[in-house]
Amino acid sequence: MVKEPPKVESNEIFIEKIDDKHDLSNFKSYEKELVDFITEDSLNNQKQKLSVTFLWFYEKNLVGYVTLLNDKINLEGNLKEFFREKDIHYKSLPALKIGRLCVHDDFLKRGIGRLMVLFAVKQANEICENKSGCRFITLDAKRNEKRELDSIHFYKKLGFKMLKERIKGTTPMYLDLKLP
Repeated sequence: MVKEPPKVESNEIFIEKIDDKHDLSNFKSYEKELVDFITEDSLNNQKQKLSVTFLWFYEKNLVGYVTLLNDKINLEGNLKEFFREKDIHYKSLPALKIGRLCVHDDFLKRGIGRLMVLFAVKQANEICENKSGCRFITLDAKRNEKRELDSIHFYKKLGFKMLKERIKGTTPMYLDLKLP
């Protein structure tokens, strides 16, 4: 029987916005695309005001990152009807998107990804309360054929719903911040 690694508690984590001082060279993930993003694109995207990347550290080790950006959900089909019944007649509603979320290979299955999603929810709620409207968290979940469980199952356990069926290996998903 394989023993699961111990969970990391939120009070053991510290979070920093990415900047020039961070050394990202030792970050590793089975998803090369996510390593390429953090090492090659994330800082420039932030400087261009396209997204913000938050680095997660545990005992001085970079254990993951989450990138957030603005988004919207176009109301179609069942979602359109759901909001019409609530007297909301817009074509789209504002959202905060988890553009990238990655946990270092050595820290998988320790609860860090879940903490990152909860962090994104907290950020969205702070936007709603203090700055601007934000009804949803959105993301594009990827299926990885090499992994037992893909990210769709991970996000469903956290309350996300599929917006549309899979499109070229990704599935758009959303979490309604107003529903329990």
